[in-house]
Amino acid sequence: MQDALFGFISKYVQLTEEEKNAIISLDIFHSVKKGTVLLQEGQKSKESYFVLKGCIRTYYVLDGEEKTTAFYTEMDALTPPCVVSKTPSEYYVSCLEDCILLISNSDMEVVINQKFPKFETMCRVLSEELLAKQRIDFDEFKTSSPEQRYLNLVEKRPDLIQRVPQHQLASYLGIKPQSLSRLRARILEKKG
Repeated sequence: MQDALFGFISKYVQLTEEEKNAIISLDIFHSVKKGTVLLQEGQKSKESYFVLKGCIRTYYVLDGEEKTTAFYTEMDALTPPCVVSKTPSEYYVSCLEDCILLISNSDMEVVINQKFPKFETMCRVLSEELLAKQRIDFDEFKTSSPEQRYLNLVEKRPDLIQRVPQHQLASYLGIKPQSLSRLRARILEKKG
């Protein structure tokens, strides 16, 4: 898993052996079981997550119903807004699969960034890329029909169709599970 992480990092910065060893020494690699809730609504946290293997999801519970807002899979990073704002979380983060996560905390990041300034540069670039991607995703979601959202998902993240329970996919797309079933049937009919 370390090789996967270092391969990802090498797209942004080149690490020396000392820097690689510094990362390994942090004890940030964690195996987490499917179903584990990493963050609960109302909880304060300093932890950020980087998915090396598996799938995590963010969701709100509104009127007793879960509303999925995002899925994070291999090589995706998540810093919950509550980490930055230092306020209680407004949503949940849980593991949909057994995961191998890199879990860091804001205190640890400050120390590493001071010792190795290139990490701060890399994190800034990653943050800018993530912000741009989220903006595009948000705009696409707001301007598309449920069918277009589903087709976008099939095109951009086909793995989620197999990995995520249908009711959570439907919630993510902003529709009811029954509507997703009908939508899939319509799409298959059009292709047939």
